[in-house]
Amino acid sequence: MTLENEKTVKDSASVQKAPSSSDIEADIVIVQVPQDGLKRQMKNRHIAMIRQDRVGVIGTGLFLGTATALAGGGPIGLLLGYMLIGTICYCVMISLGEMAAFLPIPGGHITFAERFVDAPLSFALGWLYWYGWSLLLPAELSAASVVISYWNTSVNPAIWVTMCLAVVVIINVLGAGAYGESEFIFSSIKVITVSGLIILGIVLDLGGGPNHDRIGFRYWKNPGPFVQYDNIAGAKGRFLGWMAVTSQAAFSFVGTELVAIAGAEVKNPRRNIPKAIRRVYIRILLFYIGGTAVIGFLVPSNDKRLNLADGTAAASPFVIAISNAGIKILPSIINGAILTSAWSAANSDLYASSRALYSLALNGNAPRVFMKLTRHGLPWVSVATCACFAFLAFLGTSSGSGRVFGWFVNLTAVAGLSSWFGISVTYIRFHRGLKAQGIDRKTLPYKTSLQPFAAWYAAIACFVAVLFSGWSVFLKGHWRVDTFVTNYLPMVLFPLFYFGAKIWTRAPLVPYAKMDFKTGLQEILDASVDEPPPRNWVERVWSWVVCTMQIFGS
Repeated sequence: MTLENEKTVKDSASVQKAPSSSDIEADIVIVQVPQDGLKRQMKNRHIAMIRQDRVGVIGTGLFLGTATALAGGGPIGLLLGYMLIGTICYCVMISLGEMAAFLPIPGGHITFAERFVDAPLSFALGWLYWYGWSLLLPAELSAASVVISYWNTSVNPAIWVTMCLAVVVIINVLGAGAYGESEFIFSSIKVITVSGLIILGIVLDLGGGPNHDRIGFRYWKNPGPFVQYDNIAGAKGRFLGWMAVTSQAAFSFVGTELVAIAGAEVKNPRRNIPKAIRRVYIRILLFYIGGTAVIGFLVPSNDKRLNLADGTAAASPFVIAISNAGIKILPSIINGAILTSAWSAANSDLYASSRALYSLALNGNAPRVFMKLTRHGLPWVSVATCACFAFLAFLGTSSGSGRVFGWFVNLTAVAGLSSWFGISVTYIRFHRGLKAQGIDRKTLPYKTSLQPFAAWYAAIACFVAVLFSGWSVFLKGHWRVDTFVTNYLPMVLFPLFYFGAKIWTRAPLVPYAKMDFKTGLQEILDASVDEPPPRNWVERVWSWVVCTMQIFGS
């Protein structure tokens, strides 16, 4: 692309554009898309399934990562840890949902940060957003390597990483159409798998397995409801064990906010965003709380197979439970489904990070070289750059894929919590701005009586969770450089981005009386149209299937 063409692309990015449910940037891109830029190749069925998958409920965090959480916190510690992060997630979602429903403009929380706080916060959140998605790619590739090692431990993990990376890169190079088709298939498998595992778990707990062993609350009694962290006695050991769960829980939840962010790109956002936000508690209760409760029932916290450092998917609590029940073939089938989960997530991570980097360049927050496109609309420089981060997964060759997966869990969890902190701060100023300009919250399309207290709770809780994410290294005899770096590096990056941009731009905080609550709103509302009704019985059946899947998948 010539410099002249690049300038045309960048200038066109400032033009207001009507949203579309077939917009390929619906889940990840943070600015409007120029007409001659990225190509819209995905269909409505792709977007419908991808949206429910990208809320974070179905992935290696729940399938695989809960092994570490159960071993570290015990069944009650696991459940309480996920409940804590679940409350934070809900508060973040209702905060973001209120802003997105009122102002359904492209950019999500990154645009809101610039309007209601200042440009440096928008800059920091934008780069943190790209950073999080970029590191999720090697995390999922490491997880895929762990899963494949269930069948064969004699092969070097680098072989599996290379194989998975090749498939992911090929799908992304083929463009948004291939990405959408593959994600439609992968997401369908994951929604069915996680729903089936929860049902199967209940059946096994009640003695419906081949061995007819009624487990009940057996493992809550022995080895016990909590794990005494590092054999520290009393309430202190139980509390530390519970705190050890929070990073893993955050990794599982991160991405849920994309429901509200993507809502700015859908039809009738003022109706659909509140609908999506009201389903958040169903998602949290059904998948996170229900899934972790079932895991705590079925697997004892002292089971040695929960050790991810061993590097096999036998560490998945679901696989362990099925094996204990005496079911012979199903563990391999479930591992196959978990592999598609990791593969799908890696596929989406590369897609998301590359489009985020492209968008940063369009906004002038990254070098212009990342705006280069092929004639088919593929941001090839951004894709190639983000794909390079996948090579971090090869660290598993020497350190073990399970251990490397744990590193990336810490890095991405802390980055996600930092983004949630930024969203909460943005909402607090949004709330005050409404009051300053005399806008009654009763007129908003979505609101809750929990505000602004929910946003304050989320902001404080995120800060505390990040601050104590790597607390274990400060215990006597527990210093680990890798644990310290992977937990506190993202914590340092956020203020570094923010204050660096603040010093460079000297941009002041946006005064409450001058906050922009109108620009871009009318154009988007004018472009909103209703979905056409089904034209025949095939479309009616398909509409019913999609709605049903959205209830369980979202």
